Amino acid sequence: MNAAATELWMQEALAEARKAEAKGEVPVGAVVLLNEKIVGRGHNSPIRMQDPTAHAEILALRQAARNNMNYRLPGAIVIVTVEPCIMCVGALIQARVEEVIYGAADPKAGAIHSVFQIEDWPSLNHMFRVSSGVLEEECSAMMKSFFASRR
Repeated sequence: MNAAATELWMQEALAEARKAEAKGEVPVGAVVLLNEKIVGRGHNSPIRMQDPTAHAEILALRQAARNNMNYRLPGAIVIVTVEPCIMCVGALIQARVEEVIYGAADPKAGAIHSVFQIEDWPSLNHMFRVSSGVLEEECSAMMKSFFASRR
């Protein structure tokens, strides 16, 4: 996927993040692509759903799995505004996604590069490609603004 297309898809994930923010949730959004088509969308909703697993990536994967009638999503690309946490990386592995693209690093809970490097574990039965820093400034600014408004 070329850089321009990746940025367009990240804009879709940012739109999801804005939905989370409007509901008072941490502004993280995700989309799942298969064959260059969005098959799943999600934004953080653990407070609203009273569900600690209701992260953007998990909700997007659930929708994509339902839409494809398969819990495995080979060939899928997940685009998310913030580096996934350990729970979400586990779900991405279980779903057998092909690639994860994220915007901003998460220095407190990121499980791809920041805190943990789970995708580097050689004992895993599935690995995915990773790209980071797509629209990083916009993704990071959204998070910083959200948390600054809470202090």
